Amino acid sequence: MTRKATIQDLEQLSKLFDQYRIFYHKDSDIPAAKQFLKERIENKDSEIFVAENEGKLTGFVQLYPLFSSTRMRRYWLLNDLFVNENYRGKGFSKKLIEDAKQLAISTDASGILLETGKSNDVGNQLYPSCGFEIYDEVNFYEWTNKDL
Repeated sequence: MTRKATIQDLEQLSKLFDQYRIFYHKDSDIPAAKQFLKERIENKDSEIFVAENEGKLTGFVQLYPLFSSTRMRRYWLLNDLFVNENYRGKGFSKKLIEDAKQLAISTDASGILLETGKSNDVGNQLYPSCGFEIYDEVNFYEWTNKDL
């Protein structure tokens, strides 16, 4: 089962979010994860959907709103998708992606954008199987603030 996250999910969600960050080689920091997610939920900065199995959160997807000037429409950035390793391969990721697609449809958005590493074999199979296409017509650049 999947649903929109609420502030009541914060304890379990922050632990999942911490696992997600560790997966991407960041140090564990559950209090900071909890504060970050609390701010996102309270300020309505993002949309978070959670997967649940027998009352336990098993995964989440977090999307941030963007806007496309050329399309003159909302766009969503699927920034975070994570399923606890004990629950992978059971369809939770696909259901969370479907929730993301329904969000895009319900908000009249022109689409969903995401990025994943070239070495992310699971993601690089998952996303095309869910209808995403590689957009290779542009170069993707990043500027990083070295002071942080």
